[in-house]
Amino acid sequence: MLNITINPSDKRTIISRNIFGHFSEHLGRCIYGGIYVGDNSEIPNINGYRKDVVDALKAIKIPVLRWPGGCFADEYHWKDGIGDKASRKKMINTHWGGVVEDNSFGTHEFMNLCEILECEPYIAGNLGSGTVQELSEWIEYMTFDGVSPMAELRRKNGREKPWKLKFLGIGNESWGCGGNMRPEYYADLYRRYQTYCRDYSGNHLFKVACGPNADDYNWTEKLLDNVKPWHTKAISLHYYTIPTGDWGKKGSATEFSDEEYYSTIKNTKYMEELITRHSAIMDKYDKNHEIGLIVDEWGIWCDVEEGTNPGFLYQQNSMRDAVLAAINFDIFGRHSDRVIMANIAQAVNVLQSVLLTEGDKTIKTPTYHVFDMYMGHRDATLLGSFAENTEAGGTAALSHTASVAEDGSITLTLSNCALDKSLDVAVSLCGKDARSVSARVLTAEPHAHNTFERPDEVKPCEFSDISIADGKITAKIPPCSVVSAKILL
Repeated sequence: MLNITINPSDKRTIISRNIFGHFSEHLGRCIYGGIYVGDNSEIPNINGYRKDVVDALKAIKIPVLRWPGGCFADEYHWKDGIGDKASRKKMINTHWGGVVEDNSFGTHEFMNLCEILECEPYIAGNLGSGTVQELSEWIEYMTFDGVSPMAELRRKNGREKPWKLKFLGIGNESWGCGGNMRPEYYADLYRRYQTYCRDYSGNHLFKVACGPNADDYNWTEKLLDNVKPWHTKAISLHYYTIPTGDWGKKGSATEFSDEEYYSTIKNTKYMEELITRHSAIMDKYDKNHEIGLIVDEWGIWCDVEEGTNPGFLYQQNSMRDAVLAAINFDIFGRHSDRVIMANIAQAVNVLQSVLLTEGDKTIKTPTYHVFDMYMGHRDATLLGSFAENTEAGGTAALSHTASVAEDGSITLTLSNCALDKSLDVAVSLCGKDARSVSARVLTAEPHAHNTFERPDEVKPCEFSDISIADGKITAKIPPCSVVSAKILL
């Protein structure tokens, strides 16, 4: 029996709803065919947005959506994507598949989608190949309510009132595809560009500087030595879980050995060390925690599915990925004093997607269901807790998060990465008695995944192997599973 102790009186930091954010890039079939099909499509749509995708994303209440990239952002020129669609410039998507980008999904389409989804837009601005003027005018176009050339252009294109834009990333992966810059050089450019990104008409920008790639601690050090809290509200971090640890042969999304399964779990847990060490550097330069950490690209990156365009990064999504997502959410929650947002890569048809589409069909992946099961943690307060553990495949088997909502209800999420053993757990609440508990479980063998022929192969169901005796909760957590419980005191 593994003992878990939760202290309802030990209230810590708020777990931001934005930790459960999403990312949509002009990459493969994420935008075109995934989110957007055009209003002339026979696929049921709302002003060109797939109705099934919109409904599914609204059901998990996505809090924030990042766009247009990714690497694509630093070659994207926003004026190519406004006005009459027939007259919009076409370009080659040089990063992803060399396909023609017709710019039919641009600023209006994205910002209007965010209004439909009732989520915050997170724009990634072009610092790599764009100009200061270009980015400045984009902000003016989107957010200014007065008389100006950009505001008039927006009105001419059919939008009278400005949108609200909170999150603005200035450059993406500037250490790599966004310009191959040194941190000192990027920091100088960032300070310059952000100066001209103004707050208009009551809109207040939350500016995000390009932070490190994985364990590039030098980038964080040099960046924060030059960029201060009055320049930026947050820095980004990118880290992808590679199952094999080898970018040249990453491994299959659905066909893997037990050894590779466990190596994937270990590799994803490296996120904890990354956040801890980058946070320590941030503490050195930002003792008052005025600068947040945004993990705006994360998830598992596998080899593409056989027969698909290698530049489209299309992969399936298994029960292994659901456990991986739960572990990452637990890490983000534990570090919610610094981690204020995270954006899984990506929303539809790319990498660790929550949805996959094919023609007029859409399926929810196991990862989608984890987002749903973690809903209780959004904007809840992290509680102090401790769990005994056991080993599975050379790593800790149990991962958990406990939080309390404003109404006093406690959400406890538990994941068991072990392939061959259930975990018996006993949950105590520091002298308080649990009055009731209800729970759901997502479990299957690790390779299991949903297909268009069998869309509900992996889905949550009521969890009955949990009970209360003398105010104490006991449960048996199945192998390769995620459990979400609601506890009332």
